[in-house]
Amino acid sequence: MNYPQLLSPVLNFLHCPTPDAWIEKARQPEYLPLLLTDHLVCELKAAQTAMFLIRKYVADKSSAQVLLDWLKPYEDFTFREGKEPDFVALHKSLSKSVMPKTQNAWGQQLIDSMVLLIKEELHHFFQVREIMLARNIPYVKITASRYAKGLLSETRTHEPVMLVDKLICGAYIEARSCERFAALAPHLDDELQKFYLSLLRSEARHYQDYLALAEKIAGGDIRERVRFFGDIEAALISSPDNEFRFHSGVPGGQSLKA
Repeated sequence: MNYPQLLSPVLNFLHCPTPDAWIEKARQPEYLPLLLTDHLVCELKAAQTAMFLIRKYVADKSSAQVLLDWLKPYEDFTFREGKEPDFVALHKSLSKSVMPKTQNAWGQQLIDSMVLLIKEELHHFFQVREIMLARNIPYVKITASRYAKGLLSETRTHEPVMLVDKLICGAYIEARSCERFAALAPHLDDELQKFYLSLLRSEARHYQDYLALAEKIAGGDIRERVRFFGDIEAALISSPDNEFRFHSGVPGGQSLKA
């Protein structure tokens, strides 16, 4: 895999790199359980976001229920202290599921892109869980970072521009995930390094899928909104953050300008 070529558009899209202080903290072994736990939750939340977009904007009642059924075992385990399901069997059942079609051009593009994203994110969820089990890292519920909320709080409140903004936010979240995997990978053991690098291609494609959908739905130039959210995203990443998570800012209340 040509990593520099793959990462180049991602790095150009983001307004700032991951701060060195975040990488320095993330590479420390004592933070690995927290990092993997948050990574696990982030994969599920990415799938939930994609599911929400399909349900809200294009799915009928029956297909919406199919999506809810897809995610329920994962959500029960992650958020409701439910029993750990057979993730292998769940993934196989997802692979055989087919979403209905729609006559709406952008709606069909949304279904196709988001269903693939859901399946990939849930597969990544299972992969992270396997790594945690192999390393005897128990799953413990943790609080969410400020990152996604900080982005989504700036979306407009009327349609269709609210959907356009949400898709742009999704693009930034996926792009930052891709950039962080690449930035952190060289500092991890061989197994984790290989795993994180294996995620780059799908994460890079996910951000492009979100942007393509935003452009199609907007029906015009979205560069101003992309720049707007890029500035917000960069501020969240480069400003002090007292909570350490996969998408957190500069750890420990430090400042890049200090």
